Amino acid sequence: MKTIIRKIYYSFFFILLGAGAAFAQTTQGGHISGALLDEQGKPLPFATTSLLNAKDSTLAKGAISNEAGVYSFDHVKNGQYLVKVSVVGYNKVASKAFTVDLGSQNVTVPTINLQQASQNLNTVTVVATKALIEQRADKIVVNVAGSVLAAGNSAMDILERAPGVSVDKDDNISLKGKQGVTVMINDKLTYLTAAQLATLLRSTDGNTIQSIELISNPSAKYDAAGNSGIINIKLKKNRQTGTNGSVTVGGGWGRYGRDNETFQLNHKQGKLNLFGTFSHSDQERYEDIRIKRIVTDSVGGQTFFNQSSYLPETNHNNSYRLGADYDISDKNTIGFVVSGYFNGELDRNTNNTYIGPNFTQVDSSLITNSVIRQTYHNIAFNVNDTWKLDTTGQQISADFDYSKFKNNSNAYYMTNFFLPDGSVQQPSAFLGNITPSNIDIHVGKVDYALPINKTLKMEAGAKYSDVKTDNDLQQSTIENGQYLSVNHFIYDEKVSAGYLNFNKSYKNTTVQVGLRGEYTSSTATGDSLGIVQKVPRSYFDLFPSVFVNHTLNDKNEIGISYSRRIDRPQYDNLNPFVFHLDPYTYQKGNPYLKPQYTSNFELNYTYNKSINVSLGYSHTTDVISEIPGADPKTKIGFVTTQNLQSQNSYNINVYAPYTITKWWEGNVNVTGFYLGFKSNGLEGGNLDRGQAAYQLRATETVTPIPGFKFEFTGNYQSALTYALFYVKPQYSIDGGVSHSFANKKANIKFSVSDIFRMRRNDVTSNYQDVDFDIRQQRDTRVARLTLTYNFGSNKIQMRQHQSAADDEKGRVKGNN
Repeated sequence: MKTIIRKIYYSFFFILLGAGAAFAQTTQGGHISGALLDEQGKPLPFATTSLLNAKDSTLAKGAISNEAGVYSFDHVKNGQYLVKVSVVGYNKVASKAFTVDLGSQNVTVPTINLQQASQNLNTVTVVATKALIEQRADKIVVNVAGSVLAAGNSAMDILERAPGVSVDKDDNISLKGKQGVTVMINDKLTYLTAAQLATLLRSTDGNTIQSIELISNPSAKYDAAGNSGIINIKLKKNRQTGTNGSVTVGGGWGRYGRDNETFQLNHKQGKLNLFGTFSHSDQERYEDIRIKRIVTDSVGGQTFFNQSSYLPETNHNNSYRLGADYDISDKNTIGFVVSGYFNGELDRNTNNTYIGPNFTQVDSSLITNSVIRQTYHNIAFNVNDTWKLDTTGQQISADFDYSKFKNNSNAYYMTNFFLPDGSVQQPSAFLGNITPSNIDIHVGKVDYALPINKTLKMEAGAKYSDVKTDNDLQQSTIENGQYLSVNHFIYDEKVSAGYLNFNKSYKNTTVQVGLRGEYTSSTATGDSLGIVQKVPRSYFDLFPSVFVNHTLNDKNEIGISYSRRIDRPQYDNLNPFVFHLDPYTYQKGNPYLKPQYTSNFELNYTYNKSINVSLGYSHTTDVISEIPGADPKTKIGFVTTQNLQSQNSYNINVYAPYTITKWWEGNVNVTGFYLGFKSNGLEGGNLDRGQAAYQLRATETVTPIPGFKFEFTGNYQSALTYALFYVKPQYSIDGGVSHSFANKKANIKFSVSDIFRMRRNDVTSNYQDVDFDIRQQRDTRVARLTLTYNFGSNKIQMRQHQSAADDEKGRVKGNN
């Protein structure tokens, strides 16, 4: 294992060394420039321009054309070259060869005209390949569509491999080391709890995803939720006229087998566009968890708990998405989308607990066997309208959404108690839980854009959301006995929001200033065996944002940004009553949790439209964090959620793509961060902890054989501290290959995740009377084979739409 890690370090070292050498080469030589025009004679911005050696077509330099369609290469060595241009939607084209020498060091290449690649689309399929990871001014985009590593994986699997993203043992998602990420689907909040969001992401087939956007510092146009930023998952929507679609089938094997199937269909004729997607998957997977826990009583005596749990689960997931767009006129398009899922899960868990004065001596033990059957149902409706008011860019858009989640869980726990010699210590204990859960989400929003003049644009909008969750925990302590409602929890939250944005462009500088206001009214009501606890709350907040970007020259850009954000407590974290997991473990909520607020600052530098370096700082108050504890009398451990006083975060992120040869390219992403937590009077002590940490990620894409593409990704995360928890290092290597055939209509992909089975979650905590060590191993090494076939028309049409309520669904539980 040390050898593998050493190879990863060496790979990063040589990559960075190569980048340094590339910088060093820019100290002398000639200057080459030229312009790009489309078939209408208009400038063609942001086109990939390559300077090639005329002798063997090897790459010498790369550049991207600016907004005026102009490109340039500086410090070019003497020799013969040609310029090759490629841009999505246009045919590739190359210039004639030219010479750079002492007599002609300033070369102006004749204007290059590009033709759209949309002719003869009935017989020719246009394939536009994007880089796997793109660095843009305000976000990082992971282009999932076409990626080898996306084949057969779920949205959660893909997120775990995205730059700067990590997922912990409880499926909490972090970005650049910070939790509190808001996950959106097609620009809409999901309004789900962490567990429910994890279920939704695991049931989303990676083959239905177009791209994933990582937005670390969002503008006022976005919801203010999410202190560490936004992850926006963009789903595919076919943009082709006529009738077309695709079929994907795949299978995989880890410790257990799994399969996935997706069918997509699109029909565009005249003013009407119909589209639909259906996905199904069956998965068997497991978790192997080992927990060592020490409980200290009031006189200093210690009891040792050694627990091991084997948690296999079987999932059957089905999701669908159907919609239509209709062009009422050239300026007005109305759309309708219905989507949802119906999923099932069966868990058969075994938990062994050994209790004694140390970890090698056992005084008693217990075995808890459980069977948990869960069902998850969701249906969502969206109506949207986009109206272009004039030709200057003035437009108004509206979205109205309704989503309903209906989840149910039936759990049966049987615990047997034993003495050291194996004899029965006491009678068996039975616990049955029935947990129906219903969530209703209503959302409406309107956005308006007005170009005041050529350099000034105003954006404004309003949004209203109403979310109601209803959870009823029913329990029985006798097999086949009557179930009694022991905890009925209802949470109702209404958020009214409005924003105003101004974008101003100068010669080399763009400025965006925005302000968002949100008024929140919520009521948490818990009824436990007739004892009612009700916590109402209302508050109004302003969330300003400022973004300034300045272009120093064709190769260097800088930017600075500030935004204020909020994280409201998850619904289940507010539930004030106790949920027993076994006789010695339970979880309880906290209805008095307050929202946490974060101020984010970020400084960005971009070189040559590709290499990006960012520096960030954030300060969070009333930090929402899980807090473990133990009752020294009963020896029972528990987990609850509290507000810590403050968190300070510093981070640096470096993203550098590179090209080794014309058939080998890659990128490296390095994130360093420091997380510091402070809270006085926490569990009878004062918390003051912090630690520097880093994440390394490198992706290599190799195409040595025409029609074949190989991808490899290496990940490493160092040890880090998060509040009361110490997380040990994590690392993994993934790889895959794809091959296109049948005139590029068919594609077969083979991939293996976590090839050496190194990815594991190890967490410890030692604070006051809390002392535990957790080791969690999942079924991470999985081999997958996936086949996709595309059929039908290939004529491109341009309209796409995304709905308005996906922002609200991410706080709901149980979307497997």
